[in-house]
Amino acid sequence: MTTAYITHPDCLRHEMGTGHPECPARLGAVNDQMRASGMMDGLRCLEAPLIDADDLKRVHEPSYVDLIFESAPSEGYVQLDPDTAMNPHSLNAARRAAGAGLLAVDEVIDGKSLNAFCAVRPCGHHATQARSMGFCIFNNVGVAAAYALEKKDLQRVAIIDFDVHHGNGTEDIFSQPQWRERVLMASFFQHPFYPYSGTTAPAPNMLNIPLAEGSDGDAAKRAIESQWLPALQNFKPQMIFISAGFDAHREDLLGGMALVEADYAWITREMMKVAAEHSQNRIVSMLEGGYNLAALGRSAVAHVRALNQA
Repeated sequence: MTTAYITHPDCLRHEMGTGHPECPARLGAVNDQMRASGMMDGLRCLEAPLIDADDLKRVHEPSYVDLIFESAPSEGYVQLDPDTAMNPHSLNAARRAAGAGLLAVDEVIDGKSLNAFCAVRPCGHHATQARSMGFCIFNNVGVAAAYALEKKDLQRVAIIDFDVHHGNGTEDIFSQPQWRERVLMASFFQHPFYPYSGTTAPAPNMLNIPLAEGSDGDAAKRAIESQWLPALQNFKPQMIFISAGFDAHREDLLGGMALVEADYAWITREMMKVAAEHSQNRIVSMLEGGYNLAALGRSAVAHVRALNQA
């Protein structure tokens, strides 16, 4: 078995206006670097399906999902929040981005792929139960994790988030009482920094590690070895989900941390060790942030290359 690489051309058609940092070129950079690296030939390449509204409503308020479906414009833009807009193609892009996670779960649990990386946009980890936020419309990783728990009979999953920004939307969803025994979320992120959350844990299943501006791979490794890994060993997840944001890279000017490609590869390998011990190697990773196109592409390649070396 090999790594599934799940994407769709619809994800390139979503855009939020000239100069917006969350732009189609981000996904283009990832796909281009994957091809240039020669890795595509060794992956199981699949197209992301359109997710149904009911699958989104496992983690989002039904009224919010209905609002997004109803808000899709036929032309121009609809502003959902100060940072997030929809064009006529955004609804399908968001449905593909979330749908990729469901296909990835099926692929991995059904034994068709060893693990999966979803190269999709819009990103998701800031989307809360009831609102868009920070370029995110639907919480892609949250939708996928809930699907694994509710439809694939898993009892425990872990969500790992190494984006430079705290995944406040994912925390909002899984800190709710019905998820606390079944989901462990572990993250590190720059603080103080947008969205200015994560310094306190709203529930015992949330492991937040704020890191100072300028923190590098060594600081991240210390946090992972001292806190993430013991928590994961204790929790024994049956599947691991990764919110793979690459904007903590030292070349990414939207953030202020200093990780490099080798750090992302190391984190991936550490998560694979946990997955090999507790999760039958099951990992589903979903693209989040990353706004320096060259660094984003290289970092994604390092991450997927590590996934595919199991």
